[in-house]
Amino acid sequence: MFQRGPLCACVCVCVTIGGVEVENGDRIIGGVEVQNYTIPYQASLQYNNFHFCGATLISSLWLVTAAHCWRPSHLFKVVLSEHHLSANEGVEQWFNVSNVIVHYMYNYRTFDNDIMLVKLDRPAVLNSRVQPVTMPTADTPALRTDTTCAVSGWGLTKVYNDYLSPVLRVVDVDFIPSCQYYYYFRITNNMICAGSRFGGKDSCQGDSGGPLICKNNFEGIVSWGIGCANPYYPGVYTKVRNYLSWINWVVQNDAINTN
Repeated sequence: MFQRGPLCACVCVCVTIGGVEVENGDRIIGGVEVQNYTIPYQASLQYNNFHFCGATLISSLWLVTAAHCWRPSHLFKVVLSEHHLSANEGVEQWFNVSNVIVHYMYNYRTFDNDIMLVKLDRPAVLNSRVQPVTMPTADTPALRTDTTCAVSGWGLTKVYNDYLSPVLRVVDVDFIPSCQYYYYFRITNNMICAGSRFGGKDSCQGDSGGPLICKNNFEGIVSWGIGCANPYYPGVYTKVRNYLSWINWVVQNDAINTN
């Protein structure tokens, strides 16, 4: 098992993937560049101004990411409204981190319960470029076999290289309910799989902690996989809807303790 952690001039046509506007330009592990800040909940976690993991904004103060992205809170920053990692586009919002909370049952060997909450040092300014993600609820229907999802991030642009994408990219992937058939006994009830049975579409190193969006709901967190975009080895994601009570408990108790 491998965690998915850190490690052009063309004619473009606008298309849509998972409700996100993108440019159909150079493809990377099946993905394309996101345009017009159409993923307003996507965040970049950065150490010394270098991206190492993705995260998802769930409120003006809190983000969700993968537990294997853990760093001491004083050693990294959060960037919202980010697109090009090496360019100052004038709309980014930078934050220090006041707290990080890893799930109490996280298993670093199996990646079970691979989820972590990150609290910003101040509320984000919500606007057209920065908005919390839509969370599933107890009444949200179960995902179906034919569901198409979208995963985004600044991860590797090609398999077997060490270069992160300089721009935010997104790829459409299929929800795969029979994930146990591909990974045998490594899948728990806290994990879901998405990708392509025949490979070519996947998240990869550097995308860790980022969002998997299905039917406009935040359903998964990029967690692990065997290689990237390999046939019969889809990406494995933390199942967000299993942690709704835990997320709400942490956020509510923090609000009580700070008042």
